[in-house]
Amino acid sequence: MQSGTIRINDKPVTLHSYPLKPGDIVEINKQAGNAAKAGLPFPVLFEDQDVIVIDKPAGISTSSTDGSRCIQEILSLFLRGQSKGKFRAFVVHRLDKEVSGVLLFAKTHEAMEILKENWKETEKHYYALVEGIPKESDGAIKSWLLEDKSQKVHSVGERPDAKYSVTNYTTIKKVDSNTLLDIKTDTGRKNQIRVHLSDIGCPIVGDRKYGASDEFKRRVRLHAYSLSFPHPVSGKTITVKSPMPEGFLSLKLKDEKYK
Repeated sequence: MQSGTIRINDKPVTLHSYPLKPGDIVEINKQAGNAAKAGLPFPVLFEDQDVIVIDKPAGISTSSTDGSRCIQEILSLFLRGQSKGKFRAFVVHRLDKEVSGVLLFAKTHEAMEILKENWKETEKHYYALVEGIPKESDGAIKSWLLEDKSQKVHSVGERPDAKYSVTNYTTIKKVDSNTLLDIKTDTGRKNQIRVHLSDIGCPIVGDRKYGASDEFKRRVRLHAYSLSFPHPVSGKTITVKSPMPEGFLSLKLKDEKYK
């Protein structure tokens, strides 16, 4: 067993007979070397003629309108080079700049349109490490979301310009004074999970924009770990998963090297 390949509760384990307890988080990383092999600065989790799914790092936007470096641009340049201009990356959904994990792109405009048409059939799950402990161990958070002029999203009363949003959460385990949640979204609004968890008094660790402690600068602890979607051509359900990032559960009393 290679050191660091398997992690239990965010710690590398090399002992084959390591005893597991209920609630332990086991991460198996089969992606070692994948990014270098692909010639990309992030791993490719799944790829065929129609779609490509990558493991997005935190700190870089899915796409941009101002020409700044983004995942879509990096991936499009790579795909065009590999296919002599036949393919490029078409955005199907987005992850916030601060969020990491499974991110799906179509390689053709036709595949993008089909994926978007069938998007209600997708299932998305996230790990969220939140401050405190939710009053209920699981539940659904529902509200109407509206973005203000400063690009911050708020829960508001029902109104024509707001979007109805539903976030489901289940407690996985307590981590010191924080809680690790499994999040499933029924809708995909901007900043939805971040706003909803803040609404119940449990902002995501590191998410200072939505009420988390600002004592230390930390990366936002939100990771898209699973995405299931109907393939745009075969219709077969494809499930792609990403392991919990290293250090996700570890909080030290100092600033992290994260913007």
